[in-house]
Amino acid sequence: MKKLLIIALMLTGFCGFAQDDVEVKGNTVTMRETAPIWPGCESADDKKECWNKNFMDHVKQNYKYPKNEKGEYIRGKATVSMEITEKGNVVVTKVEGDNPKVNAAAKKMIMSIPKMTPGKLAGKPRAIKYTIPLTF
Repeated sequence: MKKLLIIALMLTGFCGFAQDDVEVKGNTVTMRETAPIWPGCESADDKKECWNKNFMDHVKQNYKYPKNEKGEYIRGKATVSMEITEKGNVVVTKVEGDNPKVNAAAKKMIMSIPKMTPGKLAGKPRAIKYTIPLTF
């Protein structure tokens, strides 16, 4: 009876600490990483395509072109480095570009991205970093 109890506890322990999306073959451990999911793309067949489409729609709808002193719209390029946190929030870490007004507008637009389902590594939420070049 004592041996049966020990075996049952060991089996429960192994099952309780098992990790999702981890595969072990010999000396190789493979962990699957899952990208963040845009709201509304949870049931999509191609989540990456859905994410790209929704991101482009977000840029089209939310980017406000800044104006110069003459009232003309400013165009330019900006490279935005961002991170989608373990909680699904977007944090801009760096914006690089030639024009500070374009950089500020790009940062404001990226910060307005809705909260997402966070990315995962081995079934556990983790922050995922992106660097996105934008031309306006």
